[in-house]
Amino acid sequence: MKKRLQTFLFWFILIQPFLDIYWLSRPPLLKFSLPSILRVLGVFIAIILFFSIKSNWQRLKKQWWIITYIAILILYSLCHLFSVKNFTGVDPTSFGYSTKVEIFYLIRACLPLIVIYITSYSDFKTKYFFRVIQAISGLYSLTIVISNLLVFSLTSYHTTGAEQISANIFSWFTQTNYPFNALASKGIFFQANTLSAILFMIMPIMLYILYKEFNLLNIVLVSAQALAMLMLGTKVGNFGLIISLVIFLIIFLFHSLILKNTKFSAKFLITLICILAASSAIFPYSPTLRRSSLENGVAQKRSNLGDKNRLDQELDSRLKRYKGQKQEEYLKNFIKKNYWVYSLKNDLVLDHYSYKNDPYYWLDVMKRPATERLNYRHLEQDILSRVMNNDKNKLNKLFGISFSRENNIAPLERDFLAQYYSMGLLGTILLTVIYIFVLGYGIFYWLVNKNSKTLLISSLLLSGGFILFAAFYAGNVLEYLSATLVMAFILGFLLQNIRYSRTAKKLMK
Repeated sequence: MKKRLQTFLFWFILIQPFLDIYWLSRPPLLKFSLPSILRVLGVFIAIILFFSIKSNWQRLKKQWWIITYIAILILYSLCHLFSVKNFTGVDPTSFGYSTKVEIFYLIRACLPLIVIYITSYSDFKTKYFFRVIQAISGLYSLTIVISNLLVFSLTSYHTTGAEQISANIFSWFTQTNYPFNALASKGIFFQANTLSAILFMIMPIMLYILYKEFNLLNIVLVSAQALAMLMLGTKVGNFGLIISLVIFLIIFLFHSLILKNTKFSAKFLITLICILAASSAIFPYSPTLRRSSLENGVAQKRSNLGDKNRLDQELDSRLKRYKGQKQEEYLKNFIKKNYWVYSLKNDLVLDHYSYKNDPYYWLDVMKRPATERLNYRHLEQDILSRVMNNDKNKLNKLFGISFSRENNIAPLERDFLAQYYSMGLLGTILLTVIYIFVLGYGIFYWLVNKNSKTLLISSLLLSGGFILFAAFYAGNVLEYLSATLVMAFILGFLLQNIRYSRTAKKLMK
């Protein structure tokens, strides 16, 4: 039965890139995407296979801390659902809250935790772990590279429509008239930031595989992944590539020259340096840098086109003249006509947190400096704080305002903050900080246990650290099962290897 479990885990994790295809995620089925439903079913099957092994039941009965955690998680979920149902806000639809969506999200949030536990006791063989990571790397990277070269890739900066890129990577060096979003490629996949985080996460493992199995296939896979991370045109993809290559280079030299528990490989070192040099040479031409330079002048151009100074004077004059309902109606009409002059994000002001429901908030935003108005991440956080405070529910800080509302109002690109607003402090600790705890557990034993100081375990720790950093810095990671299930598989394999090293057991080959 353990063999069946290992085989199922192998294929279940390997198919994640296929479930990440753009068109499978839109339109949703009964408000839930088809890939999410399949992933829930997949984890359910894994649970059945895992607990069909008698020893796993016996072990769980002795793990009182796991049972306690499950009990607390269930209690939290009930309290969360009760708390978020009683909500007061300016939006008459309660910002699209749905109990069904909330329950399904709580289930989804638990899936990676289950995969961590199951993988950690699955005795998954190292060579098969390598094959899964190689397959994920190849499926994502080669798809992005080929679709970019043939100019049929979807652009990275659109998730509401399947828009294709205008030119391939060669145009980065010869054409300067293309906007950044016409050149950034995500292949045929859904969310570029999520994909960037996945590739950032598995790069240390791919480099370790290249070291252990130095051959043409792995050179091609690592090179293709590096190129794909640049083609994505996201900060996580581009900067993550350079960071991962540099840090792994340092870790490799540390293990081979200082700890001396890893055989030095000149051919691997030369290959790694060549990939790093090539990536650094291409990096300045990436769409990421085009985006940064473009955004710097956006606010000023819009202000000039709309004659912002004149509008400011008109607005101040009319607000002083009108009072009460007439003032509010004038303000709404003014915002509707001129929000773009103030560089306000149209979906935020028109839809997610509509000016119709809270015009005076948007008046306050319009009076802020351009840098603040263009800092959409800060603005989204500001809106969520306002919604949470307006509700006057004292339990909001503990249990959140719900995933449904947070996602409909302003889906933050800061995963830990997003979890705080949607799930509250308790939910963040139970559903998100637990990943940091697992990583910290691994780091602790790496520091205190000599047998844990292997290049493999160091690579796994880097992998976990990279994706959690991406979740903190850029977001769009912990909400997506395409990323969290692969992360859970890697963290589970990390725990398995930590356990082996603690018992001085040889890793299974």
